[in-house]
Amino acid sequence: MAATEQLVTIGAVLLGALTSHLTTRSTERLRKQHERLTRWDEKKLHAYEGYIDRIRSSVFAAVQLYEHREGIHPSNKSEEDLIAGLADAGWERGRSFERIMLLGGDDVVEAAHVLNATALEVDWHAGGKVHGTLDEWRARNRAVFAAINAFHDAARQDLGVQGNVTGDNHPERDLLLPPARNDGANQLG
Repeated sequence: MAATEQLVTIGAVLLGALTSHLTTRSTERLRKQHERLTRWDEKKLHAYEGYIDRIRSSVFAAVQLYEHREGIHPSNKSEEDLIAGLADAGWERGRSFERIMLLGGDDVVEAAHVLNATALEVDWHAGGKVHGTLDEWRARNRAVFAAINAFHDAARQDLGVQGNVTGDNHPERDLLLPPARNDGANQLG
């Protein structure tokens, strides 16, 4: 009986060691998988925030050029410098867009495509490649900011952030515009 008890004890120890090994291995694999996902989420977050920053920079450059050309707010910079600034901002936006293409989920990539196309329309209007009224200019800018919000929602979902930036809990906001002038100069309202 002593030999049988010893074999049972050895078997129990071996079973315990095997179970412990498998549990440790499984836990380690899950930990590494979590680290990999977290690392990619950090890279995605940096790519998403960089892209939005570049979009906003290009819109700002377009607004400066448009307002200068239309006499709404003449710049201290030359028109050539403003055009060069818009081109540089567009180039930076394109570089950031490529990071989205590499790292973003399907919905984020699609939202980025829409946002990029909408931002290009603003660039083209500011640069004179397409023409339009002040109301059309404002509509293009509103469309960019709506596309930014859609991108934010897609990025938040891709990163697992709860909630969204549009919808019932968030009323639509319009462009912040100065009041209309009554002096007969360029009407802003």
